[in-house]
Amino acid sequence: MSVKAIETLPADMEGAGNTTLRTEGLSKQWGAFKANSEISLSFAPGARHALIGPNGAGKTTFINLLTGSLAPTSGRVFFGDEDITRLAQHERVKRGMTRTFQINTLFAGLTVVESVVMAICEREGRQFRWWQTVAQQRDARDEAMSLIASLNLEADATSVTRSLPYGKQRLIEIALALATKPRVLLLDEPAAGIPSAESAELFEVIAQLPRAVTVLFIEHDMGLVFRFAERITVMVGGKVLCEGTPAEISSDQRVKEVYLGEAEHA
Repeated sequence: MSVKAIETLPADMEGAGNTTLRTEGLSKQWGAFKANSEISLSFAPGARHALIGPNGAGKTTFINLLTGSLAPTSGRVFFGDEDITRLAQHERVKRGMTRTFQINTLFAGLTVVESVVMAICEREGRQFRWWQTVAQQRDARDEAMSLIASLNLEADATSVTRSLPYGKQRLIEIALALATKPRVLLLDEPAAGIPSAESAELFEVIAQLPRAVTVLFIEHDMGLVFRFAERITVMVGGKVLCEGTPAEISSDQRVKEVYLGEAEHA
């Protein structure tokens, strides 16, 4: 599957600094329970980075701390050189951090193009006027159609979202995320609930997103992780166990013991 380039980052922002996103000693604790403990990670511009670990490892909590839906007990989050630890979620979105969720949150009754136009209008701070046709929102519609085409969804542009297969709905969710023009895209189990053939197609699209977008994703399907990730962080018990390339992770004895299974990557 080929994906056309989407310009999502101003030219003067590309290559700014050595990291797009990083954390320093990020922790979250409820009483005696430590969901995340002293996590210090960095993500390079254009990275394709997977976050894996057993259930309860603290992966989603970490994403929640990055996006601001949870406040950390301690530690800091940096977006480029800016400390965004105390910024609200919508302010992080404005700066270029966008998240999709494990359970999609689409405009089920709208067509694909209407949904993307709404997301673009929201990004630009102008209301989508329900009494106008989508064609009257010409600039937003042109941008929406370009984005839809880049994800090979042109044939479904006028289809109502709820009528489409689940795999395509996940693609639409990514389209809505890209409509915010993100610098960082956070994906929480994008392949969850999708048949294997469709999930591979979905990840082909993700893999070919423009390098202006740094992608961090949580995924339990190790076949997809080792096929599409360039770097992998393994979390266990709310802490980082190790980080490396797919080859390094697959050969790490600790990972085999606590997560992957000795037989799977022996």
